[in-house]
Amino acid sequence: MVLVLYLIIINIVAFIFYGVDKKKAEKHQRRISEASLILYAVFGGAFGAFIGMIVWHHKTRKPKFRILIPVLTLLWMAICAFCLYQNYHLVVTRYEYTNKKVISENDGFRIVQVSDLHCQLFGINQKTLLEKIEAEDPDIIVVTGDAVDFTHPIYPFTEQFFEGALKIAPVYYIDGNHETNINTKRFSKYLKKLHNMGVQFIDNLKVDLDGIELAGAEERSLGSVDRLGLFEDDQKLHILLAHEPRYIDTYERAGADVVLSGHIHGGQIIIPGKGGFISPDIEFFPKYYAGEYNVGDTTMFVSRGLGNSILPVRINNYPEIVVVTLHSKQ
Repeated sequence: MVLVLYLIIINIVAFIFYGVDKKKAEKHQRRISEASLILYAVFGGAFGAFIGMIVWHHKTRKPKFRILIPVLTLLWMAICAFCLYQNYHLVVTRYEYTNKKVISENDGFRIVQVSDLHCQLFGINQKTLLEKIEAEDPDIIVVTGDAVDFTHPIYPFTEQFFEGALKIAPVYYIDGNHETNINTKRFSKYLKKLHNMGVQFIDNLKVDLDGIELAGAEERSLGSVDRLGLFEDDQKLHILLAHEPRYIDTYERAGADVVLSGHIHGGQIIIPGKGGFISPDIEFFPKYYAGEYNVGDTTMFVSRGLGNSILPVRINNYPEIVVVTLHSKQ
């Protein structure tokens, strides 16, 4: 979303500046330097510069503009097409999980995990995202934090997702580091709206789902989740929603059988043979960046998420919906 806004703004600015420079030339006033006009195109405003040349009939006779600006326009069109595909090509990753604690009635129970939406938009009213989720026929949908982004909180996009998801299956939601950074009053108003929709916010709470204990770890208390007493009935399957994966040892001590996590965004850039490049915490090649991990009797599934964090584009790291299907050993 940030990249799209940046490109829109810089192209509008480039278009306007080419017009301003044309007017200055006509009035014999001090001009905008040619180097500045070219730099706007170099840094993403090539399309606006190209349209400005045509509309204002400006710099069309100068070879360096007549050749360079169209070339930069084509280059930026290719870059934009690549970035948009990397950012919006949704994929579904499916996992099968077997445990003797899964009762026969829950054999085939499907959980869809959505993580790190960051106010990202996938189609009008989130149609593309919601259609992908509905096709998985989930029993529940879990949202593991950072549904919003405190740096550019376009809440309606996130609310559209929740509204549509509730028509598919019950929705359970925990906070992430971005939710904890939002103004308390504004976040409370946002949560109240979700509650009225029917979203179940389960930070430091647990829900009994007939043979499954589903619990949510609050972002502020992740380091002490093993002391919260979230899980009591050891006969039930314990599923923990926890935004940050680095505390897997803590989750294992807390008695979680399954952990659903996110936060790392797949490392933003996935380097073949090396893994995710950088985490939102500026950790290079984080250990738990995406996929399935096991510590003791705990299995953790880490989603690459949907939105972006440090960088405005993903590379070799498509936005991901995670599906976990439970199976009984009996």
